[in-house]
Amino acid sequence: MFSKSKPENSSEKLKPSSDSNLTETQHNASVIEDRNVSGDEKFVAPRLKSAPSILSNDLSIKGNLKTSGDLQVEGKIEGNIKAYLLTVGQGALIKGEILAEEIIVNGEIIGTLIGTKIYLSSSATVKGDIVHKTIAIENGALFEGSIKQSDDPLTASAQKRQDREKK
Repeated sequence: MFSKSKPENSSEKLKPSSDSNLTETQHNASVIEDRNVSGDEKFVAPRLKSAPSILSNDLSIKGNLKTSGDLQVEGKIEGNIKAYLLTVGQGALIKGEILAEEIIVNGEIIGTLIGTKIYLSSSATVKGDIVHKTIAIENGALFEGSIKQSDDPLTASAQKRQDREKK
């Protein structure tokens, strides 16, 4: 994966080889790391792929959730969510704003979705606005709200939030 370059000043540097086997997620992690999502916080994807955090169907949470990793929700959440990848299960219900690099919806969301890649399956129900770079909506998904395309939705939403706080 890495090859050594010639030593300079007795310290060896590593550089990626031309046939680097980085996954798309690992490659994107370095790009996403530089994005400023809200104020002085940086949205950093995990360097190593780990298992997602899972909130089971018998769990109900009132409050905000924030992770730099993947999150799978099967229960009910009343609050805002910030994650790298959010998967909403078929029986899940989320009331609040969602901010993630990738959002996969199989259940119900009442609130705003902001993400680079958004996918609504045929079992999805979304009542709220969507800001995205790319979106896919399967036949049978229920959607009520507005959709806005943005080349960089995560940064754009952070800028809007900062502007509102200044007023």
